[in-house]
Amino acid sequence: MPQKKNDLYVLTKAKELSKYVITVTEKAPKKYRFTLVVRLQNYCLDIIENILLANMLHLTDARRLEKQKEAGRLLELLGYFSMLCMETECILPNQFENISKLQAECLLFLGKWISSDKKRLEKSESGNKASSG
Repeated sequence: MPQKKNDLYVLTKAKELSKYVITVTEKAPKKYRFTLVVRLQNYCLDIIENILLANMLHLTDARRLEKQKEAGRLLELLGYFSMLCMETECILPNQFENISKLQAECLLFLGKWISSDKKRLEKSESGNKASSG
């Protein structure tokens, strides 16, 4: 599916991560399909969900930052569980490396988005104080 022109870059990266995880876990051993595989895939979907929900909320809504932080927490968990998948031979080492790379990119762009929001919020608050003062 092509990227929408107005998609957040972190969302694009999260979708890329999800597609990759779903693809590589399709061939996972049957004994892990309803434990580790489901957990990895659900983390990916939950990450996308939190990013989308955060983006729907206004910049001044405290829930926006909560959703962004939840996406970060889920990305960290995804990293840990993907390592566990590699250690149990549910995924291959090179697949773990690719997941780790995509996860790190998502964390980087999520952090940049949060920083950008903080700067925009500070700018709007200082603009409001100047206009009311």
